[in-house]
Amino acid sequence: MVKLESLKKSDQFRKLLKEKKIHTDYFSIFAAKNFFLPKHKSNLLISFVMKKKIGNAVKRNKIRRKLKAIVQKLLKKKGAINKDYTYIVFGKSNAYAQKQNVLLPLMEKSFSKLKK
Repeated sequence: MVKLESLKKSDQFRKLLKEKKIHTDYFSIFAAKNFFLPKHKSNLLISFVMKKKIGNAVKRNKIRRKLKAIVQKLLKKKGAINKDYTYIVFGKSNAYAQKQNVLLPLMEKSFSKLKK
């Protein structure tokens, strides 16, 4: 099973934010070829980030959990997410009220665009 591994250092985030990006109404995804190697080869380097403007911790954590669950589902689909890339997913406040089954195809489409 693929585990999600988060970025730890601010220079990793800064470097990644200058690369490819996709924006939707519910999230933004930044991606780049693996600058940094995960601890285990099967892991996926991905971080989920929320701004404090979105709301209180409960709301931010719910959005983060929702987006993580969608990524876990996409990892089960073969070829939906490229593991040779490092990702940052910025959640937006609109994702709080939206259902997972609406966000799933949007995220899958976004990850496929980043592959090209």
